[in-house]
Amino acid sequence: MNALRIALAQHDFPVGAVEPNAQRVRDLTASAVAAGAQLVAFPELTLSGYPPEDLLLRPSFLEACDKALDALARESADVTTIVGHPLLMGEVFNAASVLRQGAIETTYRKQALPNYTVFDEKRYFRSGSAPCVIEVEGVRVGLLICEDIWEPEPAAHVATAGAEIIVVINASPYDIHQAATREALLAQRAKDNDLPIAYVNQIGGQDDLLFDGASLLVNRDGSIAARAPSFVEALLMVDFDRATRTLKAVHWPAYEAPPEEAIVYAGLVRGIRDYIGKNRFPGVLLGLSGGIDSALTLALAVDALGADKVTAVMMPTRYTSDLSLREAKAQADHLGVEYHVLPIGGVFDSFIGTLDPVFAGRAPDTTEENLQSRTRGVLLMAMSNKTGKLLLSTGNKSEMAVGYATLYGDMCGAYAPLKDVYKTLVFRLSRWRTAIDGAIPMAVIERPPSAELREDQKDEDSLPPYDDLDAILELFIEGEKSADDIAAIGFDRDVVARVIRLVYVNEFKRRQAAPGPRVTEKAFGRERRYPITSGWR
Repeated sequence: MNALRIALAQHDFPVGAVEPNAQRVRDLTASAVAAGAQLVAFPELTLSGYPPEDLLLRPSFLEACDKALDALARESADVTTIVGHPLLMGEVFNAASVLRQGAIETTYRKQALPNYTVFDEKRYFRSGSAPCVIEVEGVRVGLLICEDIWEPEPAAHVATAGAEIIVVINASPYDIHQAATREALLAQRAKDNDLPIAYVNQIGGQDDLLFDGASLLVNRDGSIAARAPSFVEALLMVDFDRATRTLKAVHWPAYEAPPEEAIVYAGLVRGIRDYIGKNRFPGVLLGLSGGIDSALTLALAVDALGADKVTAVMMPTRYTSDLSLREAKAQADHLGVEYHVLPIGGVFDSFIGTLDPVFAGRAPDTTEENLQSRTRGVLLMAMSNKTGKLLLSTGNKSEMAVGYATLYGDMCGAYAPLKDVYKTLVFRLSRWRTAIDGAIPMAVIERPPSAELREDQKDEDSLPPYDDLDAILELFIEGEKSADDIAAIGFDRDVVARVIRLVYVNEFKRRQAAPGPRVTEKAFGRERRYPITSGWR
């Protein structure tokens, strides 16, 4: 046969949902067969979801994955199906089984195990060593799993074993630069081995990880034959011409290179939707301050869940400006969310009165400012308890980096959509989103950022301008540059030293922060794990 139709399942397979994931394999396989597919490829660790983390240490979980795989194998017919799963064979492997004619025809064990950034696969898995090439309708298909394609040897081995095409199943997390990095890497592998590559990636939000899909077809000369859109579920049909060894996308969703803001925004929306949906919360609530961070968070929440599942709460004090009061209500009305105004002046005064005996003789300082924020946190958490709605924290990465956030105050919340979004990107996302339908008031976007915890307060009273701050933070956090390196670029040495000191001394706050979706190359939490107690500066 000179043609082979392949279906790539760019879909979400949630962690731990073994039986629902198996059912999704059945449903998508049936759809693929109806569309004429002879080979169907599902993402990495299809049955367990990715990353299953310490679920892999539970024998009952591994047994459930085995049972689901056996059931799928017994039900398999003429179509060849590639399903990812954990494999227990004395030790645990990250595996993919080929199902056909009522049986598991062969099982491939992932050779390259990533143990960097967000990955810690060597904690759970052992490496395979043998290549896997299967025959489907006369076509020899080399099978790889995710990290295998990032190292040269596994692809070279299937090429040597006679593969005519490489199919790679993946659970590759999103960050802003990852799509370009993937394309360059796949192009190199295709050229090195003179083989086309069909690359399928999973989609969805999993705690603090986002999976963007963005599956690819790569020609043997390294050119891109087709791109699937990011954060869009799709069953992607592909025709492989054996005579020319070329790949052709069949009725893929339309792809137009979107602006970076559109992809990041879609990822944040997906992160909120999946965190709330997969954990079965009835909705979310958040403090709406009249500032840009909470305004963007509100727009994201409504786009993710619908206005009927979102509650916004304004909690003014005497420092809250008329602009904040006016624009917060305007946005809430525009988006159609439940909206409450709960003045906190009386509660705050009560706290101060209670503390008077121990504060006597001490001048007001940031303690009183933080107490306002903590008053709001108490009320928001009470509303969350009473309604069951999850509280969203609205802080951004710039604030989290330097500790410009109040522990048990504005850091209250169970999910932080902007946790890995620098302030300068918050502005870009807000301008992009409001250009569509005015979801965020321009007055909020254009005003100088302020916590409004004292008279005429501005963020830049305490911090460098955000353009400078974010540039320094990116060089230090993502770039791992030293203070000397950053100063040599042209930043004021004293400012650099101060920013770096703030990053170090506020590690204790970040350890207590809510999870949030990763969009940069180095997010706080899963991949940037610095000691709280350290003499290094």
